[in-house]
Amino acid sequence: MKIPLARTWITEEDAGCLREVFRSNRLALGPWAERFEERLAGYVGVGHAVAVNSGTSALHLIVRALRIGPGDEVITTPFSFIASTNCILFEGATPVFADIDSATYCIDPSAVEAAITPRTKAILVVDVFGHPADWLALEAIADRHGIELIDDSAEALGSDLAGHRCGSFGRAGVFGFYPNKQVTTGEGGAVVTDDEKLAALCRSMANQGRSPENQWLQHVRLGYNYRMDEMSAALGCSQLARIDEIVAARAVVATLYEDALEGIEGLLLPPRFLDGRMSWFVYVVRLPDRFTRADRDAVLRGLTERGIGCGDYFQPIHLQPFLREELRTGRGLCPVAEAIGERTVALPFYVGLSESDVNRVTDALREALADVGDSR
Repeated sequence: MKIPLARTWITEEDAGCLREVFRSNRLALGPWAERFEERLAGYVGVGHAVAVNSGTSALHLIVRALRIGPGDEVITTPFSFIASTNCILFEGATPVFADIDSATYCIDPSAVEAAITPRTKAILVVDVFGHPADWLALEAIADRHGIELIDDSAEALGSDLAGHRCGSFGRAGVFGFYPNKQVTTGEGGAVVTDDEKLAALCRSMANQGRSPENQWLQHVRLGYNYRMDEMSAALGCSQLARIDEIVAARAVVATLYEDALEGIEGLLLPPRFLDGRMSWFVYVVRLPDRFTRADRDAVLRGLTERGIGCGDYFQPIHLQPFLREELRTGRGLCPVAEAIGERTVALPFYVGLSESDVNRVTDALREALADVGDSR
């Protein structure tokens, strides 16, 4: 029996909400999307939410709404899913990579400060794996230099810092609701913000550039078809209703791993967040520094051969083939992210992973590590 890397937690209540949508025969631009937006904004503690078809779309809307474009630089992290950089490139701006903090895997504020130039228009920060970034330091930097701050909390729904939920920092934030996230809508995402004008602009652009009156064939600006459908929104409403239960259940699995893995010599466990609440997205361990990238890849193969889902979260963005060609980036640009990215192993992580499952994963990891050690 295989243990997958991720699995979605779908309940009968979720299915019931979808049946309500089907019975209504209204599959788009209906009440469920509005309901989801209201509930999400209320949960995050912001004035507005705009539900869209992906976290990538949400981030693109914010970048465009802030008039970031050619000639502008956006400081961002190299240790993330590539969408956080692509959304800058969509608008012709230049991503500038600042290295990460080895303790949290989030962008290092001191590296951000060092990367600021007269062309810097914004800082795009990612709450990596659900761990909140150092928002207080980053807000101070943005304020001091008059730079926009964007909160990419696609992986951090339910995390909070200093009494504020992730997603609520900076000018605007985003969430993603892909099936491996804490809350899923299948495909989907959202913009969250206290800025009413920015929210209205994002809503218009997501709906083909229509005016707020939503006259179907009247378009007041360039727009996109980024809308969230009613089925996705209904699933989101049902999932969001039990977000605290989901976050707590994922924390239980993280604790099971922490207890099971602590005896593996040299293995670095994920950073624990102690100044608020961390909403676990994935469970990523780091191999000792003596391991090379080839060793890590051999460990991944060993886990796969033993029926254990796994992954190499994240490969640094600036080393992706497309980015190397587009931006002429290369090794040595962000040494901390590069060293960590060569040694990460994402283990199976989802609600319902049992203690016996965790023990089986741990045994498989021990064996895969031993195989690599024997081959040296």
